[in-house]
Amino acid sequence: MSGQLTVREATEADVPAILDIYNHFILNSTATFDVDPQTLEERLHWLRDASDPYCAFVADSGGDLAGFGSLGPFRSKAAYRYTTENSVYVRPERHGEGIGKLLLTRTVEIAKENGFRAIIARIAGDNPVSVRLHERCGFQLVGTEREVGYKFEQWIDVVVMQLTLAD
Repeated sequence: MSGQLTVREATEADVPAILDIYNHFILNSTATFDVDPQTLEERLHWLRDASDPYCAFVADSGGDLAGFGSLGPFRSKAAYRYTTENSVYVRPERHGEGIGKLLLTRTVEIAKENGFRAIIARIAGDNPVSVRLHERCGFQLVGTEREVGYKFEQWIDVVVMQLTLAD
């Protein structure tokens, strides 16, 4: 890894770098099903919504953001309040450095600290690297949603993985 990495809570000052990372994935991958680049205001709104028990955090490499992660609502109905959905994004040039695992591990820690029972990961079916990352962190495959996304002129499956947290 180049530079010491610190995982910390995201701040509004981080949002331009988070936006840069996220927009890269919007335009160049199926890691997100967003199809239009987001604006700074949209990402600021996202960060403001990531308040307790949800969160947004970054992997900071001496002021250079290597990636970010978040926990957000799984569904809006009250019965789902103990389940959260995770996201992890790493700058493409930093792939293979263990940053994704560092961020996902912190995601699990925060979910436990905040009283969640389960974490759901919804991963584009053409992203086996993310599936393996989640498996290494204890997530299990619970199903595949067939051809539910359409991006880059192709239908995309979504792999659903789950980590049930101990009491």
